[in-house]
Amino acid sequence: MSRIGKKLITVPKEVKVEVKDNVILVESAKGKLNLPLSPRINLEIKDGQVLVKRVADTKMDRSLHGLYRALIVNMIKGVTEGYAKELEIIGVGFKAGVQGSILNMSLGFSHQVNFPIPAGIKIETPKPTQVVIRGIDKALVGKVSTEIRAIYPPEPYKGKGIRFVGEYVKKKVGKAQATGGGK
Repeated sequence: MSRIGKKLITVPKEVKVEVKDNVILVESAKGKLNLPLSPRINLEIKDGQVLVKRVADTKMDRSLHGLYRALIVNMIKGVTEGYAKELEIIGVGFKAGVQGSILNMSLGFSHQVNFPIPAGIKIETPKPTQVVIRGIDKALVGKVSTEIRAIYPPEPYKGKGIRFVGEYVKKKVGKAQATGGGK
């Protein structure tokens, strides 16, 4: 049996979990999330706990068993605490700011980059060089943060660009240093 899948999921009192028409619904004051349920997986909800069971013991069922348990735990954490990703912008004159539902970024291009903020996501810029993405859906927060990073990924020579906070960028030696100092 799956080590992850067989663990019970405890549901906090403020969270409501139910299954309707093969869709898992998780709801709290922060919002609602839903996930289509595979016909290979069954859920038992009782006494504030959720147990994920698989129908058979095939390789696919074993894979889905742990996956669905992890997805349900992420949904419960999302509607109680939420998720956040932080990006930092490095470069002279590089900055970002939120105006309404658009993230405006000056990244050294000839134009400003405007990124529309999707529904369910909140973006803050505590400093002009820091972007914080928040939301209740873990996958959506990760997707939006990687889309923003992909606009100007960190380059390996000077380190300019958008990176996750704490991300290490391995720097390369420049052309002058590689050939002996340009003599």
